[in-house]
Amino acid sequence: MPALSNKVAIITGASSGIGYATAKLFAREGAKVVVAARRQAELDAIVGEIVHAGGQAVALAGDVKDEPFAKALVELAIGRFGGLDVAFNNAGTTGEMGATPDVSLSQWEDTIRTNLTSAFLGAKYQIPAMLERKSGSVIFTSTFVGYTVGLPGMAAYAASKSGLIGLTQALASEFGPKGVRVNALLPGGTDTPMGRAFANTPDTLAFVQGLHALKRLALPEEIAKSALYLASDASSFTTGSALLADGGVSINRT
Repeated sequence: MPALSNKVAIITGASSGIGYATAKLFAREGAKVVVAARRQAELDAIVGEIVHAGGQAVALAGDVKDEPFAKALVELAIGRFGGLDVAFNNAGTTGEMGATPDVSLSQWEDTIRTNLTSAFLGAKYQIPAMLERKSGSVIFTSTFVGYTVGLPGMAAYAASKSGLIGLTQALASEFGPKGVRVNALLPGGTDTPMGRAFANTPDTLAFVQGLHALKRLALPEEIAKSALYLASDASSFTTGSALLADGGVSINRT
């Protein structure tokens, strides 16, 4: 039986990269998916791909920083598919990089809102819907940056993404007794548009690859498989975790 048979899942940041790969994987594994991002055309394309392959999907474009959008995604999942079982809160940004004293307050606040506040808003509406079913899995995309590794020039990114781990632990403790699991997924360097924007020269790419024990970047599909584990009943006794899928960057010293 498919791992997510008869499950309903919301996936944010689904227009490219990890979110795109996860939406396709979840649909192949039987989930009815609600895909979200800012770009309508890209969302329409992924819905078309999923439907063409025999799956079920619907899209809603919007900004994860906006509370009405978080509410609308859950309402769409319930209205179209009857409920909500899984939420992969994956949308994020690296934000403004550079010397911390030079980062503007507006850019700092935008990064925090995009990466951390959006996760709070998502959970605020996702968890009550899951409680209706007395079970569910909430997943946040965090990172090793600010958790196991410090990188200069990434203060806003590190602060916002490490904040997700604290949010994960609090929510897991609060709602575990009611059947809702909450976990953070911590990818390493991944070959996505956002990743390529950071590693944008051959030398930078080689440096980033070399940070990892596996000496390469992840494919988005590899990270999607870890998201599938956390979404599915295979992880039924896993909650409050910061799951590293980082190619060994956290332990590598070579």
